[in-house]
Amino acid sequence: MTDPTQATRLEQRFATLAEAGRKAFIAFITAGDPDLAMSEKLLAGLPEAGADIIELGMPFTDPMADGPSIQASSQRALAAGQTLSATLDMVRRFRQSDDQTPIVLMGYYNPVYIYGAEKFVADARAAGVDGLIIVDLPPEEDAELCLPAIRGGLNFIRLATPTTDDARLPEVLKNTSGFVYYVSIAGITGSAAPQKAAVAENVARIKGQTDLPVCVGFGIRTPEQAQDIAAQADGVVVGSALVDTLAENLDENGNASQDAVNHVLALAAQLAAGVHKQ
Repeated sequence: MTDPTQATRLEQRFATLAEAGRKAFIAFITAGDPDLAMSEKLLAGLPEAGADIIELGMPFTDPMADGPSIQASSQRALAAGQTLSATLDMVRRFRQSDDQTPIVLMGYYNPVYIYGAEKFVADARAAGVDGLIIVDLPPEEDAELCLPAIRGGLNFIRLATPTTDDARLPEVLKNTSGFVYYVSIAGITGSAAPQKAAVAENVARIKGQTDLPVCVGFGIRTPEQAQDIAAQADGVVVGSALVDTLAENLDENGNASQDAVNHVLALAAQLAAGVHKQ
């Protein structure tokens, strides 16, 4: 168990950004997509491209909250042999050259359950993971993974949505740490563009009940959208647009080249620039 008074990388990063008056750009990629080697090149290149925090998707056969783009990325990764252990190994190797950029693992509980929750928390922490987003574990199931993760020194980030009303919100926030992930649309990832006014209203509502940073994701695809949403929140999460760019640059056999990686990192840099204008 880690010292609870010690700030995590996530908490340190948000504190540093706040001092500088900057918003966080959070980039999502799927671990092992389209293969381990290219995925590791993407992971290594994201901080230089401007990612303040990286969300690393844990591939799963039935990612029910994800749209077609991220579902396809999971399938590519699984077909290439990606496992949960391999994802932790990716983080471990990343930490050999980058001990500052926070990494959050995002995914579903089934692979973690099979791995063993307590073992997963210990191994994730040892690898250099900073936080978890497990989209299918509600607050009522906190004993399954959330509380073990907190005891193990990991932030547990919870999702709030447009349908999370004021009666439900305190439950969602109760054991959340690191930041609150506000899902800007009701639906799957990548399915629609967020509405700025509605985002502003809901972010303000969440901030009325927590001091945690509130970051907004789902549906943000362009630097202009990223800039608009960053004006309303503490950070912006982009996933489907990056994953789509990778998919569009695969060859006929589904393989990525360094050129494909460069295209993804170029978009990440443009999105980061939009976020950081705020």
